[in-house]
Amino acid sequence: MPIPVHALVHRPLTAEAVAELVALPYVPPVGEDDDAVEEELRRRGWAWEDLVCDSFRTGHGHVLCSEYVSPFGEWEARTFLVFGELYPVDPDDTAMVNATWLNGYMEGWEKVPGWSARRPATDLDCEAVLAQAAGAVAEVLGAAPERLLVSAHTVGPGPALTHRVWRTATHALILGPAADEGPYGYLTHLQLSATPLSCAPGLPPAAAQGTAGEQALADWITAHIGW
Repeated sequence: MPIPVHALVHRPLTAEAVAELVALPYVPPVGEDDDAVEEELRRRGWAWEDLVCDSFRTGHGHVLCSEYVSPFGEWEARTFLVFGELYPVDPDDTAMVNATWLNGYMEGWEKVPGWSARRPATDLDCEAVLAQAAGAVAEVLGAAPERLLVSAHTVGPGPALTHRVWRTATHALILGPAADEGPYGYLTHLQLSATPLSCAPGLPPAAAQGTAGEQALADWITAHIGW
């Protein structure tokens, strides 16, 4: 049975947006000088954004955040491209099941040009958004995801959703839900992260079965996308 979600807002992920994210570690470094960062933003058609702390709105209309002030040419930076936001129902918290106190924050995402909303939504709606995004990532990387994991391990309340993992020679590309680290806490990002493979040892073997194998993969994902 579909799990309810108060609201889902998103902007479809495109191959062009994915390619831009994948290329960021390889572009000439900009450093953390404010004027240099501002000039690079103007050149790319980006702007500062406050939906996530210290984030940018890319020229493709998504929200990008990074560990560093500048995500340009930084090999060691974890970088996250947010293309969806959901307000989950917590079935274990009876005080929250029918509450919509965070709808005002969701409206902020909905007002970003090109983003659309569904109220209410379900986990199946969220999975459809992730599946479309996975097609864009596969188009750019030329391969299907290396691993899949259906889990809620990176989020608080809400439905378990699919995480997909790709690897390049230097980075892990992880598509899936992630706990919001901005001012809301309760909301959940749908994001594509590009993080250095050095964040964690080698990907756990696909042959691992059962709870232990799933936990090992969950821990590997968390090591890459956790702040």
